[in-house]
Amino acid sequence: MIITTTDVIQGAVIESYLGIVTAEVVYGSNFLRDFLAGIRDIIGGRTGSYERLFEQGQRKALEELEQRAQRLGANAVIGIEIDTGTINLDQSGVLLLITATGTAVRMRSNNL
Repeated sequence: MIITTTDVIQGAVIESYLGIVTAEVVYGSNFLRDFLAGIRDIIGGRTGSYERLFEQGQRKALEELEQRAQRLGANAVIGIEIDTGTINLDQSGVLLLITATGTAVRMRSNNL
C-alpha cells in the first residue's frame, strides 16, 4: 500500500475515494523519562527518550492508518497529516497523543 502526504501519486488514477481514515496513539508519561527531560531543559540539549517515543508513535499511527484503510478496500492513503499533542491529567501527569489522518483511496496504475 502506498501512503503519502501528497494528494496525487504520479502515474496513478484515483478510481474511488473511500473516506477519511484516522489513527491515534496515546502514551502515558514516565517518571524517569520526565526527570531526564527536565535535566535536559536545565543544561540544554535534545531529549532522546522523547524523540524515540514520538518516532515510535508516528510509526505505529501510520501502521494503524494503513490497516484501517485496508479494511475499507483501499490500496493507498493520500494527504496524510501527522499531529502530536498532549492531554493534561490534572495533577497526575500528561498523556502524549499522536494522530495520523489521511484519505483512503482505490487507485489504478500500471506502476501499482
